Amino acid sequence: MDDGSRDVEREPESWVPEPLNEILEMHVMMSVIDSRRVQQIDLLRRESYARAAADGLTNRDLVDRSVRLELAAAMGVTEHTAGMLMARGEALVHRYPVAFSSLEAGRMSVKHSEILVTLLDGVDPELRDALIDPAVALAETEPVGVFRRTLRALIEKVQQPTLTERHDTALQHRRVQYEAGADGMAWLGLYGPAVELKAGFERLTRIGKTILHAQPDPDQSSEKDAGRDERTLDQVRADVLGDLLIEGVAPAHPKAARGIRAEVVVTVPALSLLDDEHAAAAEPAHVEGVGPVPIEVARRLAGGSRDWMRVLTHPETGIILSVGRKKYRPPKQLRQLVKWRAGRCLAPGCNVPADRCDIDHGLDWAKGGETRLTNLNPFCKGHHIVKHGTAWCTRQQPDGSVQWTSPLGRVYTVPPERTLPTFTTTSAPF
Repeated sequence: MDDGSRDVEREPESWVPEPLNEILEMHVMMSVIDSRRVQQIDLLRRESYARAAADGLTNRDLVDRSVRLELAAAMGVTEHTAGMLMARGEALVHRYPVAFSSLEAGRMSVKHSEILVTLLDGVDPELRDALIDPAVALAETEPVGVFRRTLRALIEKVQQPTLTERHDTALQHRRVQYEAGADGMAWLGLYGPAVELKAGFERLTRIGKTILHAQPDPDQSSEKDAGRDERTLDQVRADVLGDLLIEGVAPAHPKAARGIRAEVVVTVPALSLLDDEHAAAAEPAHVEGVGPVPIEVARRLAGGSRDWMRVLTHPETGIILSVGRKKYRPPKQLRQLVKWRAGRCLAPGCNVPADRCDIDHGLDWAKGGETRLTNLNPFCKGHHIVKHGTAWCTRQQPDGSVQWTSPLGRVYTVPPERTLPTFTTTSAPF
């Protein structure tokens, strides 16, 4: 029966749900806002160059370090993130203005701009002019995954004649990186020649399979099966690599290097070493640069190698806290205590472990500073350079914190990870 009503026809290509329309508008606005952000970051960097030059500082790398720290501290991000924003702003504004215009107009997403800058900056400058226009066209039309893959293929095609030279250059950037994970775990990444790393992985695989195949035959009796290794190949590979890193010795290394062994600092409440009842009620054990670890691991480390520093959280006497002006370099125990207290570099937002840091005198030795606990702090090499080579100022606080004042007048206080017990004297008779 025809009741006079009829379905409203919609053209599928012209109808988009209202929330999605708003999402798409915000997506475009994020590109527009990001273009403004990187433009202002580049302006801040150039203004900092001008101020530094007026003060007689012409080392732009040092000014960049200062600006990066300023941005990271003000925005609450890592210096790596701040540095990436600075690099992208400089690239878009000065090297790839056509890409900046696309981002500013919302035709290219923030992620597309990040990929474009990262990939094109790895190309020889004389080849970029031939790549920038097709790269922007791809960024404006292709999804992120397709864009990255297609631009890489385009770059490889253009760069094919220089493959040997590029590999030699890339080889200079080989490195090992450590990244903390959760639950007492972490990642250790090695960036190096593909052929060598592939060979190393295959060796780990062969060792792992040999270990697993050496187990009792699964068809034998359950009594013999009792000793069967239940690890997966992935787990065995990881364990073998850990064994080689900790205990392995390479005959090709110099004799002095062959004698180096793994070191770690474990902090564990003294009574937790005794029984589980005390361990359950005490503060968790910590390994420097790692964080909390299971008490079983802490007990094993606390009784381990003599090269591993054990710090029991019970006041101990006899440690040297100061040598005044007698020595510039702190004694070993004092250096260990300074680094243990801080836990990491005491610069805003820095997470470099203290055992990889320089020991800095808060009040410079040349200005009368003493070599004592309350005047010593660990700074990574980068922030050590910033402290002494730029307009950043530091001030030591009684609790071991370091107060940083930036060239723009902003103040950031960085506390140590641990505090030390305070000892007082009394005249009361025993």
